[in-house]
Amino acid sequence: MLAMPSGTPACPDTDRQRRLAAQLADMIPGAATVRVSLNDPKEAWPHPHAIVKDEAGETLELGRTTARVAARWILRVWPEADWTRPHTFDIAAATLTRSDLVAAGRGR
Repeated sequence: MLAMPSGTPACPDTDRQRRLAAQLADMIPGAATVRVSLNDPKEAWPHPHAIVKDEAGETLELGRTTARVAARWILRVWPEADWTRPHTFDIAAATLTRSDLVAAGRGR
Protein backbone atom coordinates (compact mmCIF):
# COMPACT_ATOMS: atom_id res chain seq x y z
CA MET A 1 0.00 0.00 0.00
CA LEU A 2 1.31 3.44 -0.84
CA ALA A 3 2.19 5.80 1.98
CA MET A 4 1.88 9.55 2.16
CA PRO A 5 4.93 11.70 3.07
CA SER A 6 3.86 11.52 6.73
CA GLY A 7 4.35 7.75 6.61
CA THR A 8 0.66 6.94 7.12
CA PRO A 9 -0.99 4.61 4.63
CA ALA A 10 -2.80 6.32 1.77
CA CYS A 11 -5.82 4.08 2.34
CA PRO A 12 -6.61 3.59 6.04
CA ASP A 13 -7.26 0.00 7.11
CA THR A 14 -10.69 0.96 8.43
CA ASP A 15 -11.78 1.61 4.84
CA ARG A 16 -10.64 -1.87 3.87
CA GLN A 17 -12.47 -3.41 6.83
CA ARG A 18 -15.69 -1.54 6.01
CA ARG A 19 -15.48 -2.60 2.35
CA LEU A 20 -15.06 -6.20 3.49
CA ALA A 21 -18.11 -5.89 5.76
CA ALA A 22 -20.17 -4.51 2.87
CA GLN A 23 -19.03 -7.29 0.54
CA LEU A 24 -19.83 -10.00 3.08
CA ALA A 25 -23.25 -8.47 3.80
CA ASP A 26 -24.00 -8.56 0.07
CA MET A 27 -22.64 -12.08 -0.36
CA ILE A 28 -24.39 -13.53 2.73
CA PRO A 29 -27.73 -11.76 3.34
CA GLY A 30 -28.76 -11.77 6.99
CA ALA A 31 -25.24 -12.39 8.30
CA ALA A 32 -24.27 -10.59 11.51
CA THR A 33 -21.03 -12.35 12.47
CA VAL A 34 -18.51 -14.63 10.80
CA ARG A 35 -16.39 -16.92 12.96
CA VAL A 36 -13.17 -17.76 11.14
CA SER A 37 -10.57 -20.40 11.90
CA LEU A 38 -8.08 -22.61 10.11
CA ASN A 39 -9.61 -25.77 11.56
CA ASP A 40 -12.25 -27.04 9.18
CA PRO A 41 -13.66 -30.11 10.95
CA LYS A 42 -14.10 -31.87 7.59
CA GLU A 43 -10.43 -31.55 6.61
CA ALA A 44 -7.29 -33.27 7.93
CA TRP A 45 -5.05 -30.26 7.17
CA PRO A 46 -5.61 -26.62 8.11
CA HIS A 47 -8.15 -24.99 5.80
CA PRO A 48 -9.99 -21.67 6.10
CA HIS A 49 -13.34 -22.31 7.77
CA ALA A 50 -16.22 -19.93 8.50
CA ILE A 51 -19.39 -20.19 10.56
CA VAL A 52 -21.89 -17.42 9.90
CA LYS A 53 -24.59 -16.37 12.37
CA ASP A 54 -27.50 -13.98 12.06
CA GLU A 55 -28.61 -11.30 14.57
CA ALA A 56 -30.49 -13.92 16.62
CA GLY A 57 -27.37 -16.07 16.89
CA GLU A 58 -28.73 -18.75 14.58
CA THR A 59 -26.21 -20.41 12.25
CA LEU A 60 -26.77 -19.71 8.56
CA GLU A 61 -26.15 -22.58 6.18
CA LEU A 62 -23.48 -21.80 3.58
CA GLY A 63 -22.02 -23.73 0.71
CA ARG A 64 -18.43 -24.84 1.15
CA THR A 65 -17.17 -22.37 -1.47
CA THR A 66 -18.95 -19.39 0.09
CA ALA A 67 -17.67 -20.29 3.55
CA ARG A 68 -14.08 -20.62 2.33
CA VAL A 69 -14.20 -17.39 0.32
CA ALA A 70 -15.56 -15.47 3.32
CA ALA A 71 -12.86 -16.95 5.57
CA ARG A 72 -10.08 -16.17 3.08
CA TRP A 73 -11.21 -12.58 2.64
CA ILE A 74 -11.12 -12.05 6.40
CA LEU A 75 -7.73 -13.75 6.72
CA ARG A 76 -6.31 -11.43 4.06
CA VAL A 77 -7.57 -8.24 5.71
CA TRP A 78 -5.98 -9.23 9.06
CA PRO A 79 -2.79 -11.15 8.18
CA GLU A 80 -1.19 -10.09 11.48
CA ALA A 81 -3.88 -11.77 13.63
CA ASP A 82 -2.99 -14.91 15.57
CA TRP A 83 -4.83 -17.41 13.37
CA THR A 84 -3.96 -20.33 15.63
CA ARG A 85 -7.12 -19.23 17.47
CA PRO A 86 -10.53 -18.57 15.94
CA HIS A 87 -11.71 -14.99 15.46
CA THR A 88 -15.14 -13.42 15.04
CA PHE A 89 -15.80 -10.68 12.49
CA ASP A 90 -18.72 -8.41 13.39
CA ILE A 91 -20.16 -7.24 10.08
CA ALA A 92 -22.07 -4.22 11.47
CA ALA A 93 -19.03 -2.84 13.31
CA ALA A 94 -16.44 -4.13 10.81
CA THR A 95 -14.29 -5.37 13.69
CA LEU A 96 -12.39 -8.58 14.34
CA THR A 97 -12.09 -10.07 17.83
CA ARG A 98 -10.58 -13.29 19.05
CA SER A 99 -13.50 -15.68 19.59
CA ASP A 100 -12.47 -16.74 23.08
CA LEU A 101 -12.57 -13.07 24.15
CA VAL A 102 -16.06 -12.66 22.64
CA ALA A 103 -17.30 -15.70 24.56
CA ALA A 104 -15.83 -14.30 27.78
CA GLY A 105 -17.51 -10.94 27.20
CA ARG A 106 -14.22 -9.04 26.85
CA GLY A 107 -14.25 -8.60 23.08
CA ARG A 108 -15.71 -5.13 22.80
